[in-house]
Amino acid sequence: MGLIVCISILTHLYIQGGLSATWVLLAFIATSFITALFALFRTHNKQLGYVIKALSNGDSTLGLSPHDPMRQHFESVKKQIQSARFNAEQQTQFLQALLVHIDLAVLVCDARGTVIESNPAAAKLLGLQVDHLSQLNTLGSLILNTEKSLRSTAQWQQGEQQDTLSIQVSVAQIQGKIRKVITLHSIREALLMKEQQAYKRLTQVLTHEVANSITPLASIAQTCHSLIPDSLTFEDEEDKADLSLALNTLASRTTHLGEFIQRFRNVSSLPKPTLTPNSLEPLLERIIALHHTQLQADKITYSLNVNAAHLVMFDHAQIEQVLINLFKNAIEAINTAQLNSKSSTAAIAVTLAQNSAQQVYVDIADTGLGVAEHVIDMIFVPFFTTKPQGSGIGLSLSRQIMINHGGDLRYIKRENGGCFRCVFG
Repeated sequence: MGLIVCISILTHLYIQGGLSATWVLLAFIATSFITALFALFRTHNKQLGYVIKALSNGDSTLGLSPHDPMRQHFESVKKQIQSARFNAEQQTQFLQALLVHIDLAVLVCDARGTVIESNPAAAKLLGLQVDHLSQLNTLGSLILNTEKSLRSTAQWQQGEQQDTLSIQVSVAQIQGKIRKVITLHSIREALLMKEQQAYKRLTQVLTHEVANSITPLASIAQTCHSLIPDSLTFEDEEDKADLSLALNTLASRTTHLGEFIQRFRNVSSLPKPTLTPNSLEPLLERIIALHHTQLQADKITYSLNVNAAHLVMFDHAQIEQVLINLFKNAIEAINTAQLNSKSSTAAIAVTLAQNSAQQVYVDIADTGLGVAEHVIDMIFVPFFTTKPQGSGIGLSLSRQIMINHGGDLRYIKRENGGCFRCVFG
Protein backbone atom coordinates (compact mmCIF):
# COMPACT_ATOMS: atom_id res chain seq x y z
CA MET A 1 0.00 0.00 0.00
CA GLY A 2 2.84 2.35 0.95
CA LEU A 3 4.58 1.59 -2.35
CA ILE A 4 1.45 2.50 -4.32
CA VAL A 5 1.06 5.80 -2.40
CA CYS A 6 4.72 6.62 -2.92
CA ILE A 7 4.51 5.97 -6.70
CA SER A 8 1.35 8.11 -6.92
CA ILE A 9 3.07 11.08 -5.18
CA LEU A 10 6.16 10.70 -7.40
CA THR A 11 3.99 10.80 -10.48
CA HIS A 12 2.12 13.90 -9.24
CA LEU A 13 5.34 15.79 -8.30
CA TYR A 14 6.97 14.95 -11.62
CA ILE A 15 3.95 16.30 -13.53
CA GLN A 16 3.80 19.47 -11.42
CA GLY A 17 7.40 20.50 -11.11
CA GLY A 18 9.65 17.93 -12.76
CA LEU A 19 12.70 16.59 -10.96
CA SER A 20 13.39 17.93 -7.48
CA ALA A 21 15.12 16.92 -4.26
CA THR A 22 11.79 15.77 -2.80
CA TRP A 23 11.11 13.70 -5.90
CA VAL A 24 14.57 12.04 -5.72
CA LEU A 25 14.03 11.22 -2.01
CA LEU A 26 10.65 9.70 -2.70
CA ALA A 27 12.10 7.75 -5.66
CA PHE A 28 14.80 6.34 -3.36
CA ILE A 29 12.15 5.34 -0.84
CA ALA A 30 10.09 3.64 -3.58
CA THR A 31 13.17 1.77 -4.82
CA SER A 32 13.86 0.57 -1.26
CA PHE A 33 10.25 -0.67 -1.00
CA ILE A 34 10.60 -2.57 -4.28
CA THR A 35 13.97 -4.10 -3.25
CA ALA A 36 12.59 -5.18 0.12
CA LEU A 37 9.52 -6.68 -1.56
CA PHE A 38 11.62 -8.75 -3.98
CA ALA A 39 13.86 -9.90 -1.12
CA LEU A 40 10.75 -10.96 0.83
CA PHE A 41 9.48 -12.94 -2.18
CA ARG A 42 12.84 -14.65 -2.64
CA THR A 43 13.00 -15.59 1.04
CA HIS A 44 9.44 -16.89 1.02
CA ASN A 45 10.01 -18.91 -2.15
CA LYS A 46 13.23 -20.34 -0.76
CA GLN A 47 11.53 -21.29 2.50
CA LEU A 48 8.61 -22.82 0.59
CA GLY A 49 11.04 -24.80 -1.56
CA TYR A 50 12.80 -26.19 1.55
CA VAL A 51 9.47 -27.19 3.11
CA ILE A 52 8.19 -28.93 -0.04
CA LYS A 53 11.51 -30.73 -0.57
CA ALA A 54 11.50 -31.92 3.05
CA LEU A 55 7.91 -33.09 2.68
CA SER A 56 8.75 -35.05 -0.45
CA ASN A 57 11.55 -36.79 1.49
CA GLY A 58 9.15 -37.77 4.25
CA ASP A 59 10.21 -35.06 6.72
CA SER A 60 7.12 -33.27 8.02
CA THR A 61 8.87 -31.35 10.83
CA LEU A 62 9.33 -28.21 8.71
CA GLY A 63 6.35 -25.96 8.04
CA LEU A 64 5.21 -22.45 7.16
CA SER A 65 4.71 -19.65 9.66
CA PRO A 66 1.22 -19.24 11.18
CA HIS A 67 0.67 -16.01 9.22
CA ASP A 68 1.76 -17.39 5.86
CA PRO A 69 -1.15 -17.23 3.36
CA MET A 70 -0.12 -20.66 1.95
CA ARG A 71 -0.14 -22.39 5.34
CA GLN A 72 -3.69 -23.74 5.11
CA HIS A 73 -3.15 -25.22 1.64
CA PHE A 74 0.22 -26.59 2.70
CA GLU A 75 -1.24 -28.35 5.76
CA SER A 76 -3.97 -29.90 3.60
CA VAL A 77 -1.42 -31.23 1.10
CA LYS A 78 0.80 -32.49 3.92
CA LYS A 79 -2.06 -34.47 5.47
CA GLN A 80 -2.91 -36.06 2.11
CA ILE A 81 0.72 -37.04 1.48
CA GLN A 82 1.10 -38.45 4.99
CA SER A 83 -2.14 -40.40 4.62
CA ALA A 84 -1.04 -41.80 1.24
CA ARG A 85 2.40 -42.73 2.59
CA PHE A 86 0.85 -44.38 5.68
CA ASN A 87 -1.52 -46.43 3.51
CA ALA A 88 1.35 -47.45 1.22
CA GLU A 89 3.47 -48.53 4.21
CA GLN A 90 0.55 -50.52 5.60
CA GLN A 91 0.07 -52.29 2.28
CA THR A 92 3.80 -53.00 2.05
CA GLN A 93 3.87 -54.43 5.57
CA PHE A 94 0.78 -56.51 4.81
CA LEU A 95 2.31 -57.94 1.64
CA GLN A 96 5.61 -58.68 3.41
CA ALA A 97 3.77 -60.41 6.27
CA LEU A 98 1.72 -62.34 3.72
CA LEU A 99 4.87 -63.48 1.90
CA VAL A 100 6.44 -64.61 5.16
CA HIS A 101 3.47 -66.64 6.35
CA ILE A 102 2.19 -68.30 3.17
CA ASP A 103 3.51 -71.77 2.34
CA LEU A 104 3.74 -71.01 -1.38
CA ALA A 105 7.28 -70.18 -2.50
CA VAL A 106 7.38 -66.70 -4.10
CA LEU A 107 10.23 -64.91 -5.86
CA VAL A 108 10.19 -61.47 -7.49
CA CYS A 109 13.03 -60.60 -9.85
CA ASP A 110 13.92 -57.97 -12.44
CA ALA A 111 14.56 -58.49 -16.16
CA ARG A 112 18.21 -59.41 -15.48
CA GLY A 113 17.32 -62.14 -12.99
CA THR A 114 18.26 -60.32 -9.79
CA VAL A 115 15.90 -61.41 -7.03
CA ILE A 116 14.26 -58.39 -5.39
CA GLU A 117 11.91 -60.17 -2.99
CA SER A 118 11.56 -63.74 -1.74
CA ASN A 119 9.89 -65.44 1.18
CA PRO A 120 11.09 -68.12 3.64
CA ALA A 121 9.00 -70.76 1.85
CA ALA A 122 11.16 -70.29 -1.26
CA ALA A 123 14.39 -70.83 0.69
CA LYS A 124 12.88 -73.89 2.38
CA LEU A 125 11.65 -75.42 -0.88
CA LEU A 126 14.83 -74.75 -2.87
CA GLY A 127 17.25 -75.34 -0.01
CA LEU A 128 19.11 -72.07 -0.51
CA GLN A 129 18.68 -68.30 -0.31
CA VAL A 130 18.31 -67.15 -3.91
CA ASP A 131 19.87 -63.80 -4.88
CA HIS A 132 19.97 -64.40 -8.63
CA LEU A 133 18.20 -66.83 -10.96
CA SER A 134 21.57 -68.17 -12.10
CA GLN A 135 21.72 -70.06 -8.80
CA LEU A 136 18.80 -72.20 -10.00
CA ASN A 137 20.67 -73.62 -13.01
CA THR A 138 18.24 -74.98 -15.64
CA LEU A 139 15.22 -73.81 -13.69
CA GLY A 140 16.65 -70.29 -13.51
CA SER A 141 17.38 -70.25 -17.26
CA LEU A 142 13.80 -71.29 -17.99
CA ILE A 143 12.43 -68.39 -15.92
CA LEU A 144 14.98 -65.84 -17.16
CA ASN A 145 14.33 -66.57 -20.83
CA THR A 146 10.55 -66.30 -20.63
CA GLU A 147 9.09 -63.00 -21.76
CA LYS A 148 5.43 -63.75 -21.04
CA SER A 149 3.34 -65.62 -18.53
CA LEU A 150 4.42 -69.23 -18.10
CA ARG A 151 3.07 -72.41 -16.50
CA SER A 152 5.35 -75.41 -16.46
CA THR A 153 6.93 -78.16 -14.37
CA ALA A 154 10.59 -78.90 -13.76
CA GLN A 155 12.80 -81.23 -11.78
CA TRP A 156 14.76 -79.78 -8.87
CA GLN A 157 17.58 -81.56 -7.07
CA GLN A 158 18.08 -80.55 -3.43
CA GLY A 159 21.01 -82.51 -2.09
CA GLU A 160 20.10 -86.19 -2.46
CA GLN A 161 16.39 -85.43 -2.86
CA GLN A 162 14.80 -84.90 -6.26
CA ASP A 163 11.60 -82.90 -6.40
CA THR A 164 9.06 -82.01 -9.07
CA LEU A 165 8.10 -78.34 -9.05
CA SER A 166 5.10 -76.61 -10.56
CA ILE A 167 6.20 -73.20 -11.87
CA GLN A 168 4.08 -70.15 -12.64
CA VAL A 169 5.68 -66.94 -13.94
CA SER A 170 3.82 -63.64 -14.36
CA VAL A 171 5.57 -60.80 -16.22
CA ALA A 172 4.44 -57.25 -15.46
CA GLN A 173 5.69 -53.70 -15.95
CA ILE A 174 5.75 -51.89 -12.61
CA GLN A 175 6.80 -48.23 -12.46
CA GLY A 176 8.29 -48.54 -15.92
CA LYS A 177 10.41 -51.59 -15.05
CA ILE A 178 9.96 -55.27 -15.96
CA ARG A 179 9.23 -57.49 -12.95
CA LYS A 180 8.74 -61.27 -12.89
CA VAL A 181 6.68 -62.82 -10.13
CA ILE A 182 7.53 -66.52 -9.75
CA THR A 183 5.57 -69.00 -7.66
CA LEU A 184 6.93 -72.48 -7.02
CA HIS A 185 5.07 -75.45 -5.59
CA SER A 186 6.20 -79.02 -4.98
CA ILE A 187 3.85 -81.51 -6.62
CA ARG A 188 5.96 -84.56 -5.83
CA GLU A 189 3.68 -85.75 -3.04
CA ALA A 190 0.59 -85.27 -5.21
CA LEU A 191 2.20 -87.26 -8.03
CA LEU A 192 3.16 -90.00 -5.58
CA MET A 193 -0.37 -90.20 -4.25
CA LYS A 194 -1.77 -90.41 -7.79
CA GLU A 195 0.77 -93.08 -8.64
CA GLN A 196 -0.05 -95.11 -5.54
CA GLN A 197 -3.79 -94.79 -6.17
CA ALA A 198 -3.30 -96.03 -9.73
CA TYR A 199 -1.26 -99.01 -8.50
CA LYS A 200 -3.88 -99.69 -5.86
CA ARG A 201 -6.74 -99.75 -8.36
CA LEU A 202 -4.71 -101.92 -10.76
CA THR A 203 -3.84 -104.33 -7.97
CA GLN A 204 -7.45 -104.59 -6.87
CA VAL A 205 -8.62 -105.40 -10.40
CA LEU A 206 -5.83 -107.91 -11.10
CA THR A 207 -6.10 -109.74 -7.79
CA HIS A 208 -9.88 -109.92 -8.06
CA GLU A 209 -9.82 -111.35 -11.57
CA VAL A 210 -6.93 -113.76 -10.97
CA ALA A 211 -8.26 -114.93 -7.59
CA ASN A 212 -11.65 -115.68 -9.13
CA SER A 213 -9.94 -117.95 -11.68
CA ILE A 214 -7.44 -119.60 -9.35
CA THR A 215 -9.86 -120.75 -6.64
CA PRO A 216 -11.98 -123.03 -8.90
CA LEU A 217 -8.85 -124.35 -10.66
CA ALA A 218 -7.37 -125.54 -7.38
CA SER A 219 -10.67 -127.10 -6.36
CA ILE A 220 -11.10 -128.88 -9.72
CA ALA A 221 -7.55 -130.24 -9.62
CA GLN A 222 -7.99 -131.65 -6.12
CA THR A 223 -11.39 -133.14 -7.08
CA CYS A 224 -9.99 -134.80 -10.20
CA HIS A 225 -7.15 -136.29 -8.24
CA SER A 226 -9.51 -137.72 -5.63
CA LEU A 227 -11.71 -139.23 -8.36
CA ILE A 228 -8.92 -141.35 -9.83
CA PRO A 229 -9.69 -144.94 -8.66
CA ASP A 230 -6.88 -147.14 -7.47
CA SER A 231 -8.10 -149.84 -9.86
CA LEU A 232 -7.77 -147.59 -12.88
CA THR A 233 -5.32 -149.16 -15.32
CA PHE A 234 -3.30 -147.66 -18.13
CA GLU A 235 -1.46 -149.32 -20.96
CA ASP A 236 1.63 -147.75 -19.47
CA GLU A 237 1.76 -147.62 -15.68
CA GLU A 238 3.83 -144.46 -15.84
CA ASP A 239 0.87 -142.62 -17.42
CA LYS A 240 -1.13 -143.00 -14.24
CA ALA A 241 1.78 -141.66 -12.18
CA ASP A 242 2.17 -138.75 -14.60
CA LEU A 243 -1.53 -137.90 -14.37
CA SER A 244 -1.44 -138.04 -10.60
CA LEU A 245 1.70 -135.86 -10.51
CA ALA A 246 0.18 -133.34 -12.94
CA LEU A 247 -2.99 -132.98 -10.89
CA ASN A 248 -1.00 -132.66 -7.64
CA THR A 249 1.27 -130.06 -9.22
CA LEU A 250 -1.69 -128.10 -10.60
CA ALA A 251 -3.39 -128.10 -7.20
CA SER A 252 -0.18 -127.14 -5.40
CA ARG A 253 0.77 -124.34 -7.79
CA THR A 254 -2.69 -122.83 -7.85
CA THR A 255 -2.72 -122.87 -4.02
CA HIS A 256 0.66 -121.11 -3.91
CA LEU A 257 -0.51 -118.66 -6.57
CA GLY A 258 -3.60 -117.96 -4.48
CA GLU A 259 -1.37 -117.19 -1.48
CA PHE A 260 0.77 -115.01 -3.73
CA ILE A 261 -2.30 -113.05 -4.89
CA GLN A 262 -3.39 -112.67 -1.27
CA ARG A 263 -0.10 -110.95 -0.54
CA PHE A 264 -0.76 -108.62 -3.46
CA ARG A 265 -4.04 -107.72 -1.84
CA ASN A 266 -2.07 -106.39 1.12
CA VAL A 267 -0.87 -103.54 -1.11
CA SER A 268 -4.40 -102.39 -1.91
CA SER A 269 -5.95 -103.08 1.51
CA LEU A 270 -3.29 -101.58 3.74
CA PRO A 271 -4.96 -100.35 6.95
CA LYS A 272 -4.77 -96.69 7.91
CA PRO A 273 -1.84 -96.13 10.30
CA THR A 274 -2.53 -95.45 13.97
CA LEU A 275 -0.15 -92.57 14.67
CA THR A 276 1.32 -92.21 18.15
CA PRO A 277 4.43 -90.30 19.34
CA ASN A 278 7.36 -92.71 19.49
CA SER A 279 11.13 -92.69 19.54
CA LEU A 280 12.84 -94.38 16.61
CA GLU A 281 16.11 -95.20 18.39
CA PRO A 282 14.76 -98.10 20.54
CA LEU A 283 12.98 -99.51 17.49
CA LEU A 284 16.19 -99.45 15.44
CA GLU A 285 18.09 -101.14 18.27
CA ARG A 286 15.45 -103.87 18.39
CA ILE A 287 15.62 -104.40 14.60
CA ILE A 288 19.38 -104.89 14.83
CA ALA A 289 18.97 -107.25 17.80
CA LEU A 290 16.47 -109.36 15.81
CA HIS A 291 19.05 -109.87 13.09
CA HIS A 292 22.08 -110.18 15.37
CA THR A 293 22.45 -113.94 14.92
CA GLN A 294 22.19 -113.74 11.15
CA LEU A 295 24.66 -110.82 11.04
CA GLN A 296 27.19 -112.87 13.00
CA ALA A 297 26.64 -115.94 10.84
CA ASP A 298 27.17 -113.93 7.66
CA LYS A 299 30.10 -112.00 9.21
CA ILE A 300 28.43 -108.64 8.59
CA THR A 301 29.41 -105.69 10.77
CA TYR A 302 26.86 -103.04 11.65
CA SER A 303 26.66 -99.56 13.15
CA LEU A 304 23.89 -97.36 14.52
CA ASN A 305 24.42 -93.60 14.29
CA VAL A 306 21.86 -91.42 16.07
CA ASN A 307 22.01 -87.72 15.14
CA ALA A 308 18.39 -86.86 15.99
CA ALA A 309 16.42 -87.83 19.07
CA HIS A 310 13.03 -86.32 18.29
CA LEU A 311 9.71 -88.04 18.90
CA VAL A 312 8.00 -88.98 15.64
CA MET A 313 4.35 -89.74 14.94
CA PHE A 314 4.12 -93.25 13.42
CA ASP A 315 2.38 -96.59 13.59
CA HIS A 316 4.79 -98.80 15.51
CA ALA A 317 3.81 -102.12 13.88
CA GLN A 318 3.83 -100.80 10.31
CA ILE A 319 7.14 -98.92 10.58
CA GLU A 320 8.73 -101.94 12.26
CA GLN A 321 7.70 -104.06 9.27
CA VAL A 322 9.19 -101.49 6.85
CA LEU A 323 12.52 -101.43 8.70
CA ILE A 324 12.64 -105.23 8.90
CA ASN A 325 12.07 -105.45 5.12
CA LEU A 326 14.83 -102.93 4.40
CA PHE A 327 17.27 -104.57 6.85
CA LYS A 328 16.58 -107.97 5.31
CA ASN A 329 17.15 -106.54 1.82
CA ALA A 330 20.49 -105.07 2.96
CA ILE A 331 21.67 -108.46 4.27
CA GLU A 332 20.59 -110.16 1.03
CA ALA A 333 22.38 -107.49 -1.06
CA ILE A 334 25.64 -108.05 0.84
CA ASN A 335 25.38 -111.86 0.58
CA THR A 336 24.74 -111.59 -3.17
CA ALA A 337 27.78 -109.33 -3.61
CA GLN A 338 30.00 -111.69 -1.62
CA LEU A 339 28.66 -114.68 -3.53
CA ASN A 340 29.71 -113.00 -6.76
CA SER A 341 33.02 -111.95 -5.19
CA LYS A 342 32.26 -108.31 -5.96
CA SER A 343 32.57 -106.92 -2.43
CA SER A 344 35.44 -107.23 0.02
CA THR A 345 33.59 -105.59 2.92
CA ALA A 346 30.33 -106.56 4.59
CA ALA A 347 28.74 -103.80 6.63
CA ILE A 348 25.36 -102.23 7.29
CA ALA A 349 25.10 -98.66 8.58
CA VAL A 350 21.86 -97.45 10.15
CA THR A 351 21.58 -93.66 10.57
CA LEU A 352 18.89 -91.66 12.35
CA ALA A 353 19.15 -87.95 11.44
CA GLN A 354 17.29 -84.86 10.28
CA ASN A 355 17.40 -83.21 6.85
CA SER A 356 17.39 -79.53 5.88
CA ALA A 357 13.58 -79.55 5.79
CA GLN A 358 13.55 -80.57 9.48
CA GLN A 359 12.26 -84.05 8.60
CA VAL A 360 13.49 -87.02 10.59
CA TYR A 361 14.78 -89.85 8.42
CA VAL A 362 16.32 -93.32 8.79
CA ASP A 363 19.03 -94.49 6.36
CA ILE A 364 19.82 -98.20 5.97
CA ALA A 365 22.98 -98.42 3.87
CA ASP A 366 24.82 -101.57 2.84
CA THR A 367 28.02 -102.44 1.00
CA GLY A 368 26.25 -104.61 -1.56
CA LEU A 369 26.03 -104.04 -5.29
CA GLY A 370 23.39 -101.32 -5.07
CA VAL A 371 20.51 -100.95 -7.50
CA ALA A 372 21.35 -100.91 -11.20
CA GLU A 373 20.84 -97.51 -12.83
CA HIS A 374 18.33 -98.81 -15.39
CA VAL A 375 15.95 -100.22 -12.76
CA ILE A 376 16.02 -97.46 -10.13
CA ASP A 377 12.79 -95.97 -11.46
CA MET A 378 11.07 -99.37 -11.28
CA ILE A 379 12.00 -100.70 -7.84
CA PHE A 380 8.89 -99.27 -6.12
CA VAL A 381 6.47 -100.49 -8.81
CA PRO A 382 4.22 -103.28 -7.50
CA PHE A 383 5.05 -106.76 -8.93
CA PHE A 384 8.49 -105.61 -10.19
CA THR A 385 11.45 -107.50 -8.76
CA THR A 386 15.04 -108.37 -9.69
CA LYS A 387 15.19 -111.35 -7.31
CA PRO A 388 14.61 -114.85 -8.71
CA GLN A 389 12.24 -115.69 -5.85
CA GLY A 390 10.98 -112.16 -5.23
CA SER A 391 7.32 -111.17 -5.25
CA GLY A 392 7.75 -107.47 -6.04
CA ILE A 393 5.68 -106.52 -3.02
CA GLY A 394 8.12 -105.62 -0.24
CA LEU A 395 9.41 -102.25 -1.46
CA SER A 396 6.10 -101.09 -2.93
CA LEU A 397 4.28 -102.00 0.29
CA SER A 398 6.97 -100.30 2.40
CA ARG A 399 6.74 -97.14 0.33
CA GLN A 400 2.95 -97.13 0.58
CA ILE A 401 3.28 -97.32 4.38
CA MET A 402 5.70 -94.37 4.43
CA ILE A 403 3.44 -92.30 2.15
CA ASN A 404 0.49 -93.05 4.43
CA HIS A 405 2.63 -91.62 7.25
CA GLY A 406 3.06 -88.37 5.32
CA GLY A 407 6.64 -89.24 4.38
CA ASP A 408 8.37 -91.25 1.68
CA LEU A 409 10.72 -94.13 0.99
CA ARG A 410 13.58 -93.21 -1.35
CA TYR A 411 16.57 -94.89 -2.85
CA ILE A 412 19.74 -92.85 -2.35
CA LYS A 413 22.50 -93.30 -4.90
CA ARG A 414 25.88 -94.09 -3.37
CA GLU A 415 29.25 -94.75 -4.95
CA ASN A 416 29.62 -98.02 -3.02
CA GLY A 417 26.59 -100.07 -2.11
CA GLY A 418 22.98 -99.08 -1.76
CA CYS A 419 20.92 -97.02 0.65
CA PHE A 420 17.22 -96.72 1.35
CA ARG A 421 15.89 -93.71 3.25
CA CYS A 422 12.67 -93.63 5.26
CA VAL A 423 11.56 -90.00 5.52
CA PHE A 424 8.91 -89.14 8.13
CA GLY A 425 6.52 -86.26 7.51
